[in-house]
Amino acid sequence: MSSSQHPVALSIERRVGGATKLLATIMCLPLVDGIFPALVLTGAMDSAVGILQVGLLIFGGSATVAVILAEMDGTRREQVTAVLGVGAILVPVAAIEAALAPTIQSALTMPVFERFAGLVILAVAAKTASARVGDWLPRPAVIVGLGLVASVVPSGLSVTVSTDLALVARATAAAAVGVGFALLVALLAPWLRSAVDIDRFRFGSAVALGVLPLSIFGLVPGDAPIALAVLAVTALLAFDPDGSDLDDNAPDTGEVLPDAQAAGTVPDGGSRADADIVEGDDEPVDDEHGRVSNYITDDERAPWL
Repeated sequence: MSSSQHPVALSIERRVGGATKLLATIMCLPLVDGIFPALVLTGAMDSAVGILQVGLLIFGGSATVAVILAEMDGTRREQVTAVLGVGAILVPVAAIEAALAPTIQSALTMPVFERFAGLVILAVAAKTASARVGDWLPRPAVIVGLGLVASVVPSGLSVTVSTDLALVARATAAAAVGVGFALLVALLAPWLRSAVDIDRFRFGSAVALGVLPLSIFGLVPGDAPIALAVLAVTALLAFDPDGSDLDDNAPDTGEVLPDAQAAGTVPDGGSRADADIVEGDDEPVDDEHGRVSNYITDDERAPWL
């Protein structure tokens, strides 16, 4: 799969270009558009389960997987170096934002802001699942901005730096989980490219991300690993070690050919070799980089699309 098939990665790729820049932008985007600070303020990382969910779904996720597998070239060492370079920026900035979170929290009505934090995650999940739906929704930064306006209490603002080292440590751990996930994908990239159906993983990740706000809305216990369970099932369903062979080679249906066809002839005369040459003209041709074609036929679409 090319990242051009991933709605979030496509919109960012048009602006930044370059695989490493694209990866850095996608992984650091939650720090910029307000998603990560919102999760810090809502207590989404108060447990080990929350740390894993935020790390895997917010900093990791299907967009990160798509960029590493489909866009990053070079050797495995070069890809790992690129991921570590992104992590060297991501982790410290996440710690700084967590340290400054109480400054923002003191000026907000948290019950109101928490609702907007849940909405922004749902919007990102919808954008991940469908580019068409994503076009109808506002950008995450816009939703966070509206949440700030709706919940701000200027009289309560106090400039403080968090002394809660546990909060900073949890936020740092969540960012580290995301970097570790990206690093694992880079290390296993040669095998994952032929063993994982990224379209299935993308859709399942969107569902898992959509489940994450349930704890913010108070519909499920905060320590219930529902999103992790959905992500685990997604990874299982996306595992398709024979998917590459099915795309490149015609499947063996096991049908017994008639005698005429078995002898190398076709019903309208001529040889089977000639027919194969004609049929072969319709096969898609990969570009020089070996990427999948950006044009997807109806037959190639996943069932849910």
